[in-house]
Amino acid sequence: MAGRLKLPLLLLRGPGRALGPGRALPAAPGPGSRRGCGELAALRAMGFSQEQARRLQALQPRLGPEHREAAAAQLLLLGLSAEAALALLERSPALLRLPTERLRERAEELRRLGLDGGRLQRALSRCPQLFHVPRRRLEAAVRLLRERCLFTAEQLREVLGTCPAVLLEEPSTLHHQFQYAYFRMGVQQKEMVKARLFQMPFAELRNRHIFLERRGLYETPHKGQTQISNPKLKDILQLPEKDFLASLAYSTREEFEVFKKLLAREEEEKEEEEDEDALYTEDDDDDDDDLDRDESKTARE
Repeated sequence: MAGRLKLPLLLLRGPGRALGPGRALPAAPGPGSRRGCGELAALRAMGFSQEQARRLQALQPRLGPEHREAAAAQLLLLGLSAEAALALLERSPALLRLPTERLRERAEELRRLGLDGGRLQRALSRCPQLFHVPRRRLEAAVRLLRERCLFTAEQLREVLGTCPAVLLEEPSTLHHQFQYAYFRMGVQQKEMVKARLFQMPFAELRNRHIFLERRGLYETPHKGQTQISNPKLKDILQLPEKDFLASLAYSTREEFEVFKKLLAREEEEKEEEEDEDALYTEDDDDDDDDLDRDESKTARE
């Protein structure tokens, strides 16, 4: 009707109160929001800051909060700080899917190998893959280092503490690198441990050693003696390439790069020759078998 009064729309907000036009009641918190608040509180109670707890919540959002809480709690029990535990989970979020019992068992296995206290914390922070590697691989690497490389128990603890990735390597790879340092370079176990032999990839170790050798700056010891004073293994391994070239090899980066290309070509040619030799050996064996069959046939006739 033309005379009808137009009243403003009133949205009640509790008894005797109103909201203006276009305003709505705030939505009630849903179940997901309540769970998020509960998880946040649980993580804060463990010692994570508000910001750390939110970062942890953002990992693997499809997983239930119990997975994040359990994994975080287990890492804290291992002695990691809240920040170290968070950093480990951010680098390797697959840990959240591992059963807590698996995390606990693997930590105990590493402790039995001598990685306890700070060594265990540092090893896991540097190499979270240790939680995933099969137990047989761990045992095979340790057995090789103790029984074939003859590191003492204390030396083994030092190797595992400084180079935990050795537990991820194939035993044959570790053995090859050890034998090269022991026989070709004449280095004993004590110096290998001190120099952290296994931190450098074998290819780089070999490049540096042969480069020094061909420049007359390194000599394989004969009965423990050399005609020159060899550089320490620690310097060969740990110096940055620039310092290695300047203070040990007395050379330039360009010369080193050319050398590495020539060495790689030598290796390719050597492998081709070995393949040809193996092929000829197989042919000779086949010829010998044919001759034996002919002789046997002649004898029967």
